[in-house]
Amino acid sequence: MSKKPQYRIIHLSKYYPPDHGGIETHVQTLAQSQSALGAKVHVICVNTFDEKGNISNCTETVTETDGSVKVIRMGRLLSLARLDICPELPKTLCEIVKDPNTILHLHTPNPTMLMALTILRNRLPLVITHHSDVIKQRILKYGLRPFEHLVYSKSSKILTTSLPYIQGSKFLHFYHDKLSYLPLGLDASQYSQPSQKALDFSQKLKDLYSGPIWLAVGRLVYYKALHVAIQALSMVEGTLIILGIGPLEAELKALAKKLGVNQRIVWLGRVSEDELVGAYHAATSLWFPSNVRSEGFGLVQVEAMASGCPVINANILCSGVPWVSRHEQEGLTVPINDPVALAQAARRLLNEKGLRQRLVAASRKRADYFNHKTMAERSFQFYEQVMNQEHKYIAMPKPVDL
Repeated sequence: MSKKPQYRIIHLSKYYPPDHGGIETHVQTLAQSQSALGAKVHVICVNTFDEKGNISNCTETVTETDGSVKVIRMGRLLSLARLDICPELPKTLCEIVKDPNTILHLHTPNPTMLMALTILRNRLPLVITHHSDVIKQRILKYGLRPFEHLVYSKSSKILTTSLPYIQGSKFLHFYHDKLSYLPLGLDASQYSQPSQKALDFSQKLKDLYSGPIWLAVGRLVYYKALHVAIQALSMVEGTLIILGIGPLEAELKALAKKLGVNQRIVWLGRVSEDELVGAYHAATSLWFPSNVRSEGFGLVQVEAMASGCPVINANILCSGVPWVSRHEQEGLTVPINDPVALAQAARRLLNEKGLRQRLVAASRKRADYFNHKTMAERSFQFYEQVMNQEHKYIAMPKPVDL
C-alpha cells in the first residue's frame, strides 16, 4: 500500500452526489477511498440544490462533510449552455492555493472549473482526469478549447480512464508526454452482497414483469443510444427496464409506441441505491448501447458485472467501454447502432447453453480489477510522481538579472 500522503488533495468536480452521473459517482468514490487511506481530501463542486433540496439554477454556497471528506458546493448565479456562473469560485480557489502543500485534481469535461483555473497565478501541482472529449456540443467544444489548452499545458499529469481512450483522442495528443490512465473503481460489496431491501426489490421486479428482464441504466441523452435498445426489444422477448431521466424521454417513449413495444418497457426514472442493485440482480443482462466517445468508460458496466449481470455493450472505437467488459470474455460486444446485433446477442444469452453462466463468473472476477482501494492507491502513485516533479522545479536555480 502507498504511504499516507503528506499533502492535501482538492478534487475539482462539476457536481457531486446526490447529483447523479458517472463522473460524480467516481469523484465521490475516489475521494472517500483516498480519505479512508489517510489522506486529507476536499471536493469543490457546483451546488445545484436550493435550501429545500430542489434543483435550482440559483443557489447558495454551502460547506458540508461527506464522511471525512469536506465538500464545498459553490453557489451559482445561473446556468447557461452547460456553464455554471459561480461568482465566489475564483476567490475560493485563490484562497486554496495559498497552501503550497496542496495538489489539485481536476475532472473534465468541466467548463466552470476550467475557466476558473485560468485566473490562478500561483503554481500548484495539477492532475487532470480527462473523462471524455467534448464530442457533439461544437460551440462548447471550440469555445472552451483555448481555456483547455491553457489549463492542460499547466498540468503535471493527465489521466484517462483507459488506455484505448488515449489512443483515440486528437486533443490529448498535444500532451502525449503527460499522459497515463487510471481506471475507475468502486466498492463492489453492495453489488456482490446485496442488502435485503435490494433482494426484495429484485424479487418484486421478477413478480411484476414478464421475463426475461433486460436492463438499461443511464441518462436519457443522445450518446446513450437507448433508441437502439428500444428497437432491439422489438426483436426479442421480455421486458426492458430503463433507469434514468433526461431530455430524450418523450422522444424515446414515442419511438417505443411507434414500434409497439411501449407495453414492454418500464420507465423507473431515478431509483435508490438498493433499487439499482436489485434491478441488476433481476436482469438477465445490462444493455449498454452507447455509440460515441462521449461514453469514455461506463462505470455502470462494473456495477452490473459485480452484481453477476453480464453486459451487452457496443464497440465504440478508442473508448474504454468495450475494454471494461470484453467481448466473449465477460460480456458480448456488438457494432454500434445495430439493434439487430443487440437482439441476436440477447438471444444468445437465452439460448446458448452455459454462455450466461460463464459470463457471470468472468464478470464477477473482472469487477475485482476495478476495486476502489486499488484505484486510490494508484492515484497516490501518480500524485507522488507529480509532487517530486514540483520539488525539482522549485529547487531549480532561477535566472538572475545582471
